[in-house]
Amino acid sequence: MIAYVALSILLGKRQKRRKLEKLLQTGRDGYDSLLSGYNPYYKSMLPEGRDRFLKRVLEFIESKKFVYIDLQKEEIMPVLISAAAVQLTYGLDHFQLDFFKTIYIIKDKYTYGLSQTPFEGHVSQDGIYLSWTHFMREFANYSDGQNVGLHEMAHALTYVNFTAHKGRDPSFHDNFVNFSAVARPIFERMKAGETTVLNSYAATNYQEFWAVCIETFFERSAAFKDRLPELYTALCNLLNQDPLTSRKFITVPAE
Repeated sequence: MIAYVALSILLGKRQKRRKLEKLLQTGRDGYDSLLSGYNPYYKSMLPEGRDRFLKRVLEFIESKKFVYIDLQKEEIMPVLISAAAVQLTYGLDHFQLDFFKTIYIIKDKYTYGLSQTPFEGHVSQDGIYLSWTHFMREFANYSDGQNVGLHEMAHALTYVNFTAHKGRDPSFHDNFVNFSAVARPIFERMKAGETTVLNSYAATNYQEFWAVCIETFFERSAAFKDRLPELYTALCNLLNQDPLTSRKFITVPAE
């Protein structure tokens, strides 16, 4: 019985791999054109890196259910949102944010729970929520350090690794303490009023500090490295990647 189950799992993985390979072969040019037009990180990659990136995007899409609220589904929506997650996790072995099965795409800002403050996005045990209007607007302006797609994927990554534990990346989980050794003092100084290259929203709490670091790491990489070099290096080590390089990852992650 155990052997039968193991064989079934193996065959299922092979079938899934063949399906993804076929999707990539038939749609590579279309996906490449789409991401080159909308995602500056992808556009700056080497050709071999783009291929690896696209495979991960397709795997991510296959692992999620996308729910569309107050808007019609468009083919680009799951592709671009999945690309934001893959961008963040590109250097990690575990990139699918396995705990989260559903991503909710909402037309514009929305209220949630008891809060009357409009949200651009949030993460809860129910899933990842994103305002499509703001997702597109903030990727279009890829230099201001504000990007709700990367911001919420950053929250999702720490949720997976420190709350849900399902699909966590051991390297990320274990190395986060090294990042925090550098990050915590900067966060405390920002709470006390210090101004840095990071958006002032980073002083809200440590979870928001982390997510703002991610936005700045990708959108204002050169300024981040110049003004907070130790923190930039800590993030490179934590995520196993450097956005300022065309290769992106530092050590080749597992397939």
